[in-house]
Amino acid sequence: MRLGFVGGGVMGEAMLAAILDRRIAASSSIRVADTLPERRAALASRYGVTTFGDALEAAAESDILVLAVKPQSLHEVFADLRGRLNPAQLVVSIVAGTNLATLTRLLEHAAVVRVMPNTPAQIGRGMSVWTATNHVTDEQRGMVCSILEALGREMYVEDEKYVDMATAVSGSGPAYVFLLIEGLTDAAVHVGLPRPQAQELVLQTVLGSAEFALRSGKHPAELRNMVTSPGGTTAEGLYRLERGAMRALLTDAVLAAYEKARVLGG
Repeated sequence: MRLGFVGGGVMGEAMLAAILDRRIAASSSIRVADTLPERRAALASRYGVTTFGDALEAAAESDILVLAVKPQSLHEVFADLRGRLNPAQLVVSIVAGTNLATLTRLLEHAAVVRVMPNTPAQIGRGMSVWTATNHVTDEQRGMVCSILEALGREMYVEDEKYVDMATAVSGSGPAYVFLLIEGLTDAAVHVGLPRPQAQELVLQTVLGSAEFALRSGKHPAELRNMVTSPGGTTAEGLYRLERGAMRALLTDAVLAAYEKARVLGG
């Protein structure tokens, strides 16, 4: 598999590292374009890939071209690539807030995949939601699956609207979890735990709870009830959270993020 990358950033580099670690492609078959010379030098040294300052050079001879640029740089990339890609090439975009219609129109290219990954992909525990145009072949879809599975779990959706919904849940979701971790840690310190111990307790509790929920296959409400004794400490804590409308706030946050994703996507 021959791959081209335009831009890098945290997520693009995470994808590059995972592809090499899982030996999905060899470093000799990967071409990376970045506008910053120091960034090109760092990527070449760290991963052994060939680097360029021009997007079209990275796309040359690639089976898959990954767009990992910041949204504000996308129009410059469009100008470089518009109408100049081989029809057999697959474009995979991880650019936030840019829909398939925009990508295909401004690239003048039909075979495009849009992916919404999230930050845990950096350690191979991510969740990537993706969709594709009708011009993407079954073989190309298989290659996309292989790449995304190297980042964690992947989920294909037929309707692109679900990618925007996923942006509000799994894309923004880590930030909600990090806020919960921060809040629980501060609360633990407030009741008297030293901060290092408080942080370790909270991190392992969140990690273990998520893993338990994933493996058990039980509804979260059932798992919550397993922890909640009538009249006990957990029941009292949950009562305060419910009284503070925690569920409603989470719903508001997801709805706001979803609406923002729709605006950004045009």
